[in-house]
Amino acid sequence: MSDLDLLTQSLARNVKHWRSVRGFTLDVLAARAAVSRGMLIQIEQARTNPSIGTVVKIGDALGVSITTLLDYEQGPKVRIVPAERAVRLWHTDAGSYNRLLAGTEAPGPLEMWDWRLMPGEASPSEPHPTGTVEMLHVVTGELTLTVDGEDHVVPAGASATFEANTAHTYGNRGEVPVEMMMTVSVPPVRGETP
Repeated sequence: MSDLDLLTQSLARNVKHWRSVRGFTLDVLAARAAVSRGMLIQIEQARTNPSIGTVVKIGDALGVSITTLLDYEQGPKVRIVPAERAVRLWHTDAGSYNRLLAGTEAPGPLEMWDWRLMPGEASPSEPHPTGTVEMLHVVTGELTLTVDGEDHVVPAGASATFEANTAHTYGNRGEVPVEMMMTVSVPPVRGETP
């Protein structure tokens, strides 16, 4: 089987899968993606090789990446993310940082983070979409987690979980660095009408 055939069949399987996960009918997905219903039917039946622009529009409408739509790996998937591939998205001159260690769509975005907060530093976060949940585990130090204006102290060895649809801040009011692991689970896009 050629690479093109593999991609066409993978696209068909993955569009059907994610459309089902999102609860979209063909008509809803067609409207959201600005792609004809006929084109979607041909894609889901692996009878056409659409342009990359069409694949991008479908991915955006489903809330998944192009990589996810074109993934043709077979069998159980294990993805190893080497340490040097972790993405540092925030840092300070004092040494605080967060790193996105790994992420997936299961069925909505799910992320795993590694954090370090130096003494006296804090990192505020805007509210996430309703239904977003964060879980964290403090490895060293003492985290002051402020959610909707209320402080919660999370000592080393303790864990916390909270609904993250309100403003929240991770702070270190102690004398030693805070090191913690955190996961963020964002709800999947559901079948709302465009």
